[in-house]
Amino acid sequence: MSEEVKELNKELARRKRAAIDIASQIHDIVEDTLWTDYEKMPGLSEKLVAAVQGANRFKAENGL
Repeated sequence: MSEEVKELNKELARRKRAAIDIASQIHDIVEDTLWTDYEKMPGLSEKLVAAVQGANRFKAENGL
């Protein structure tokens, strides 16, 4: 595997991790603080959608 492909895979993994971190925040709210932090859900949901779309776009654009 070339160095360029390795770097692209690292970047894809970083983007996926960012989406997972947002999903984890949503999970924590649902599990622990839904009744006090529910107002954060729409913003986090938008961020999650954007992060997943960005990762998928990066993957497609780079043939990964």
